[in-house]
Amino acid sequence: MAVRNTLFPNGQRSVLLLDDAGEPVQVVNDYLRHLAARNCSPNTLIAYAHDLQHLWRFLTQQRLEWQEFRVWHTVELLGYLRSVRIPLSPRRRSIAEALTIDGRAMAQLAPATVNRILAAVSSFYDFAILSAQLDSANPLEKTLDHQQQRVTSRHRPFMDGASRQRPLRRRVSVKTVDRLPRPMSDEQIDALFAELHCQRDRAILRLMLDGGLRPGEALGLHLEDVRYGQRRIMVRYRNDHPKGVRAKSRFERVVDLHDPTTLEIVNMYVMTERPNDGDSPFVFLVGGAGRRRLEPPGYPALFKLFIRACERAKIREPWVTPHSLRHTHATRMWEAGMRELTLQKRLGHASPESTRIYTRISDRQVVADYRQALGLDHVEPMSGVPLTT
Repeated sequence: MAVRNTLFPNGQRSVLLLDDAGEPVQVVNDYLRHLAARNCSPNTLIAYAHDLQHLWRFLTQQRLEWQEFRVWHTVELLGYLRSVRIPLSPRRRSIAEALTIDGRAMAQLAPATVNRILAAVSSFYDFAILSAQLDSANPLEKTLDHQQQRVTSRHRPFMDGASRQRPLRRRVSVKTVDRLPRPMSDEQIDALFAELHCQRDRAILRLMLDGGLRPGEALGLHLEDVRYGQRRIMVRYRNDHPKGVRAKSRFERVVDLHDPTTLEIVNMYVMTERPNDGDSPFVFLVGGAGRRRLEPPGYPALFKLFIRACERAKIREPWVTPHSLRHTHATRMWEAGMRELTLQKRLGHASPESTRIYTRISDRQVVADYRQALGLDHVEPMSGVPLTT
């Protein structure tokens, strides 16, 4: 059983699930085409195809047809997913729970991955019911979450008492750790940029560090999106990148860059290093004389240049990824006094819950109450020591 992922020259992608005989699994592929028609990202299609691959392997092991899957099978499915071992990617080779099986580093599926698989299975059965391919109830339907209703720190809609929305949860799930984002230190940032040897790489990573751009947003920038006079970047939602790069959020936004260093580096790259013998609208292109000249780089190229620079700088850690630059920017803005709503708009978060993780890193109100409890609220902090940690 395998997932076939095909990228066509026009940038379109086909994702299919094949059974053990190499034949397409029709109902799953109908669902994947439905997701594509809804304009879900290619990454979502690939992830859901792999998620449903786990379901089909479970059904094969249990000798069940997909229509026979019922609520009582969900407990067995959860146990199966917790027993699955997968090869470790290079980014996770140092995790403590790794096992060596037949000379290969293997690990359990992460709790968040298991919950995503369960969500994919639930969504698949919703589609089967909607398309009249299943006449029974969804075995993984959601129920009212009374516990979440009692948590006062969660975001609630305006006029919450009048809203018909109620928090829901699945009956079967794995508890996950609500981890804090880990910003890079100033020393790590300096060491990283000291190992970047071309203006293009510096410009891409500087936009992510100083503007909080996601990797796809930086790689997908067009020349017209950079407004030097207004000192801002226009982050637009597009599907025209030949490598499948796209902005995660469908909320277009303006990112102001009043620190002159960032746009100066971008301008220097465009004027001196960017190939000028093509008509590509993308800001960042592959240079040199190779066969990929004039192509915009994709996610693998960005990840590779970042990891190589980290290794040369001796700051390589499993959690240090290109996205860490965005975490670093958000943390710096919050600690410098930016309001939560303003930070949400700058980062392009659709939900305030996504922004709120940065307030947990250094909560100004918690620090103020702590200092008041110690009787230090009228004492100036020591020079160079921030009020937040």
